[in-house]
Amino acid sequence: MSRPNAGSEPDPWRAPVIVAQIPDAGLHRELEASAAERKAMAELAGVREILSAHASFDVVPKSGGRVQVTGLVRGRIGQTCVVTLDPIESEIEEEVDLMFAPEAEARRLADLIEEGQDDEGPPAVADPPEPIAGGIIDLGRLATDALFLAIDPYPRKEGAVFEAEVAAPDPEDHPFAALKALQDRKKGQ
Repeated sequence: MSRPNAGSEPDPWRAPVIVAQIPDAGLHRELEASAAERKAMAELAGVREILSAHASFDVVPKSGGRVQVTGLVRGRIGQTCVVTLDPIESEIEEEVDLMFAPEAEARRLADLIEEGQDDEGPPAVADPPEPIAGGIIDLGRLATDALFLAIDPYPRKEGAVFEAEVAAPDPEDHPFAALKALQDRKKGQ
């Protein structure tokens, strides 16, 4: 997953899980972003503010070194209405269900899926798994990405409608008005 404005900046919300330390029964994590993390996330997302960010994840090991992460990310986002320019707030609730695999395995599966694609019709297989980088799955980054994907890029205040100002056309304002003016000037000489 890639996020807007992502460059070399560090992830604002970190919650790393070391894959080797995940018990066979899996684990559950509840995450709440701090005020500083929310401020950094808002700057990265280009929104006025992130008032709250909460994630609830279940992390379950699967065969072949794969790990499934399921859960729910919730947030309250402060933005500016694109019509009225008034401050507005919106609730976000985004479900997460991702499979992670060791980097080499994830790359191999991605290549296989790409090779198996034909130009006819929809893909027959799901997305490749996300790579496990350095033996760690960062649940904070996963939550941030889910939150960012759910943000409305053009938020509108309820009931706000954009109305373009329509003026009656001036009969003297048409594409050939300048030519007519030149022609009239020539006639007057």
